Amino acid sequence: MRIRAFFIPIALGIITLLHYSCEPKEDIEVAARDYHLLIDKVTAIMVNDIFSPPQASRVYVYPNIAAYEALNAHSGSYKSLIPQLNGFDKNTKIKVPDADTNLKLAALLAYMQVAEKLVFSEDVIRTYRDSLTNQWASQNPESLKKAEAYANEVSANVIAWMENDLYRETRSMPDYDFFNQDPGRWQPTPPSYMKGIEPHWAKIRPMVMDSASQFKPLPPPSFSLDKASKFYRELNEVYQISEAIRADGNDSEEIGIARFWDCNPYVSITKGHFMFAEKKITPGAHWMGICKIASLKSGADFDLTVLAYTKTSIALFDAFISCWDEKYRSNLIRPETLIAEYIDPTWQPILQTPPFPEYSSGHSVISNAASKVLTSIYGDNFGFVDDTEVPYKLPERTFSSFYDAATEAALSRLYGGIHYRSAIEEGATQGENVGDYVNNKLQLNKESSKTKDMITSNH
Repeated sequence: MRIRAFFIPIALGIITLLHYSCEPKEDIEVAARDYHLLIDKVTAIMVNDIFSPPQASRVYVYPNIAAYEALNAHSGSYKSLIPQLNGFDKNTKIKVPDADTNLKLAALLAYMQVAEKLVFSEDVIRTYRDSLTNQWASQNPESLKKAEAYANEVSANVIAWMENDLYRETRSMPDYDFFNQDPGRWQPTPPSYMKGIEPHWAKIRPMVMDSASQFKPLPPPSFSLDKASKFYRELNEVYQISEAIRADGNDSEEIGIARFWDCNPYVSITKGHFMFAEKKITPGAHWMGICKIASLKSGADFDLTVLAYTKTSIALFDAFISCWDEKYRSNLIRPETLIAEYIDPTWQPILQTPPFPEYSSGHSVISNAASKVLTSIYGDNFGFVDDTEVPYKLPERTFSSFYDAATEAALSRLYGGIHYRSAIEEGATQGENVGDYVNNKLQLNKESSKTKDMITSNH
């Protein structure tokens, strides 16, 4: 009897353990917040790695596409991008996942797998991923295993497609030739006199545009130092506006606008004999931040959040290709170079001039492209408070719509003294054309009213 009494509690314990171990574990919960945190992590890495604005657009777009495809390659709600993006349909075969695969989890994993291939600090992404997978493995190892297998399938296809976009080939192409004696041709500017950034970016394969020159803007005003010419009038306007702004003081509204939209990752700071870079987000990163703000305000779920980031990053990517195509076609000289030589040798722009040709304005092009796409998702007159620059010690700004923000972003370049009016106005039209094309070309919703119905229901 004593022996039997001794074994009864042990047997009961074993039975209880087997009972609980055989019970199905709850699946790993993934929410929109997890995706926002992932975007923020990659943005922080890009700031640290100092990516140029065009390069940053590439770092954003491919991981977002991988996440979107992990969710929607075989979705009943949203359409796959495979037949819609240039070159993505060739040799792209993503297998149907098991019915119980956690697609949201696979989306996060696919994003990180592709992002790791695009940044310099890949160890930071790897460490971040390991911390997440350790947590997920403790919750449901079987679910994690299936999600990882499917994420590997998706990311392998995206990476193979990505590696054929001609980016690698442009790394070995010659630098911009700034020794040309044409007086209207762009020259490196103070204080660091950096060489022209990404002179061959237009050779990279666009996402949806037929070619880099599809939305070629009107040419800039003909270079002339004749005071009656349109070019000289615009040059003098830059000088006069900057002088008037300075007269209003360092706390003027225009200087605040210029600094808020600066987003120049190449700002060089000189202290004594030392020169170093002040790290900031790129213009594209600012608009990805606005995408986050809109997603949070609207209460968008995980799927819609991924769609918004993906569509916005596609618009930004093609907008940079379109803009850079024109920049190195017109090769127009910056206001700073001419004002210092012909108007006022002591003059400096309010913002530091970025290291590439003037026309057209990158802020105008990419901001208007992004605003078109975000409007297509979240609607007209979507007011928001933009706190994207708060980490860089700049105050929030309030906008009545995405178009309102894009208009201010474009005008900020005139206030900053780094663009002529034509580059701003024609760049805005160029960006609108790119954004409209992305909206018309990409058919993401299997139910045409699905996105707007979801947004409306969250207000």
